[in-house]
Amino acid sequence: MNHFDYIDQQILLQIREDARKPFSQIADNLKISNSLVHQRIKKLKQQGVIKKAEFIVDEKRIGFKTKSYVGITLKEARYASDVVEGLKKIPEILECNYVSGQYAIFFLIFAYDNQHLRKILYDQVHQIEGVAGTDSFICFDTNFKRQVSLDSLGKKNAYNG
Repeated sequence: MNHFDYIDQQILLQIREDARKPFSQIADNLKISNSLVHQRIKKLKQQGVIKKAEFIVDEKRIGFKTKSYVGITLKEARYASDVVEGLKKIPEILECNYVSGQYAIFFLIFAYDNQHLRKILYDQVHQIEGVAGTDSFICFDTNFKRQVSLDSLGKKNAYNG
C-alpha cells in the first residue's frame, strides 16, 4: 500500500465500529468533508484494504454449539491444495489455513454438537484424498475476538525505519 495516513486510519476505525454508519456521520465525527470520506473509502476498497461489510451472526444462537479447531496431517505434501479444495466443499468449515509445525493445515469448524462434528470429520474430512489424520481441539468459549489493530499503524513506519 503506497499511501495510508491518519485520515484513512480514522475512517477505518469508524466503519469497523459500525459498517452501516453513514458517510456523512463519519465526516461530521472526523471534521472532514463528506466527499473526502467517499474518496478515501473508494480508494481503500480499490487497494483491497476494505473487502466487504458484513453482519456478524452468533453461531451459538442459531444452533452451532460445538466450535473446534482441527489440525490435518497429510499423507504427502503434494496433497495440500487438493485437501483444501475438498475442505471448501464442507459448509461447516469457516476458515482454513496452511500452517507450520506438526500439521500442514488447520481449520475452524462449527457443528451442532460433538456427534455432528464426529460425523463431519469421519464421513467427509477423512474421506478427502491425502488426509492422513486429524486432531481436534474443542473450543469451550471465545474470550475475545478482534481484528488487527489500526491504532499502531503510525508506529509501523518507526519500526521499519
